[in-house]
Amino acid sequence: MNHELMNKDLNSNSPGTRAMIFSAGLGTRFKPWTEKHPKALALVNGKSLLQRNIEYLQQYGITDVVVNVHHFADQVIQAVERNKGWGSNVVISDERDEVLETGGGLMKARPLLNNGLPFLTLNVDILTDLNLHKLMQFHLQEKPLISFGVTDRKTSRYFLFDEDHKLQGWRNVQTGEEKGPFLQMDARAVLTQKAYSCVVVFQPTFFDLVTQRGKFSLTEPYLELAKEHTILGYDHTGDRLVDVGKPESVLTAEKLF
Repeated sequence: MNHELMNKDLNSNSPGTRAMIFSAGLGTRFKPWTEKHPKALALVNGKSLLQRNIEYLQQYGITDVVVNVHHFADQVIQAVERNKGWGSNVVISDERDEVLETGGGLMKARPLLNNGLPFLTLNVDILTDLNLHKLMQFHLQEKPLISFGVTDRKTSRYFLFDEDHKLQGWRNVQTGEEKGPFLQMDARAVLTQKAYSCVVVFQPTFFDLVTQRGKFSLTEPYLELAKEHTILGYDHTGDRLVDVGKPESVLTAEKLF
């Protein structure tokens, strides 16, 4: 397995869809487990979150997977090596020097993902049965820059969409903060708020359009690029989805997965 940010393994294998699983986070909401372990290795019914997401991708024929690491990185690398990637070709994007969040982490992994085809990203602490074939079909049919899963579930932060499912903004319902391109448009427009599922399809041209550098959340380029480019929400309300962000959410996940 390749520990460094190199693309020899992926380029020499299949030219198919690639995916990245964001696994570098500190997992502060998941203490005490994350005081000694990475959240990616937290167990749900005997399988780690990382294994479950790798096997989820396998269900849709996606076996070229990038995993970024920072917090207890060696434990993640050892688990991948010991289990031979759980049957997938897993390449590590090493962020031990600095955790880069989702946006910065994705930009660092660019050489590993950019084979000219749309690629997927997932968050390691989200478990879902969203049908990736349907999401990809939606993306290929509608031809946006980015498509991501959304649902009607209750949360504190939402993305805002117009009647054509195009991203227009972001809202924190606890603080009232709002931002996004819709603020410069018709304030009377009817927008629908949806919860982000953290399962995303990108066109490879995304990399050339991002202006942010270093450490940043993907929310930043989403809202910036939505002014000039089509970013669509794919509503999969009704599918199973659990944010395994806190230890108590493991019990919920074990009932569903």
